[in-house]
Amino acid sequence: MSVEQVTENVGGLHWFKSSYSGSDGGDCVEVAAGLDSVYVRDSKAAGDGPVLRVGRSGWAAFVTLTAG
Repeated sequence: MSVEQVTENVGGLHWFKSSYSGSDGGDCVEVAAGLDSVYVRDSKAAGDGPVLRVGRSGWAAFVTLTAG
């Protein structure tokens, strides 16, 4: 799986976080789908924190493994 920190502007992406995360921010990650990649960031640092880019096949494998 290839993961890299993004340096380009990702302001136009629509970010989602789990409905289990609650409204207080908590310890959550947010994800956004791009054309060829999925982007991941820490919800506490949204807007000014680091963003990771994961290829779609790598993301699918990650979700499959974590879903059990």
